[in-house]
Amino acid sequence: MQATRLAIPDVVVIDPKVFGDARGFFYESFNQQAFNAATGLEVDFVQDNHSRSSKGVLRGLHYQLPPHAQGKLVRVVRGAVFDVAVDIRKSSPTFGKWVGQELTEENNRQMWIPPGFAHGFLVLSDTADFLYKTTNYYAATHERSIMWNDPALGIVWPSTGGEPSLSAKDAQGVGLAGADTFP
Repeated sequence: MQATRLAIPDVVVIDPKVFGDARGFFYESFNQQAFNAATGLEVDFVQDNHSRSSKGVLRGLHYQLPPHAQGKLVRVVRGAVFDVAVDIRKSSPTFGKWVGQELTEENNRQMWIPPGFAHGFLVLSDTADFLYKTTNYYAATHERSIMWNDPALGIVWPSTGGEPSLSAKDAQGVGLAGADTFP
């Protein structure tokens, strides 16, 4: 596996080594030792989640506050998404900045989003199956949502031919200026 740090260096893209031939392919989607060695991190994952969404669905920007903050290792096993991480750590030199990557079933790319980041994705394909590991359990009372289109963030989302489809909860996200953030 190859790990590449993005413009916000705490966010890491991971490209697995894929072995393919006429029969199909094989790759190790997760190995704790390889992850630790490639990223220089030592994290424990406690929960796996799977969502399926249609084209134009935008989920996020989600995060959980301490003591239930979550790091996420995300990937797509069917379809394609544009995945975004926003630094919401006030003490960080990249506070309020974002990075994005296209994650697809073809590129097998994964993205590590550490605690202290809001996360969201937009589905680019007809459907997408999105899998992610978390470093902490879901805690509804600590979950927050930042507006996907907050002008202060300036996220450049790809076009899917119309306005994104949001959940009621995501449609009520707050701007970064009014959001609960990390120190």
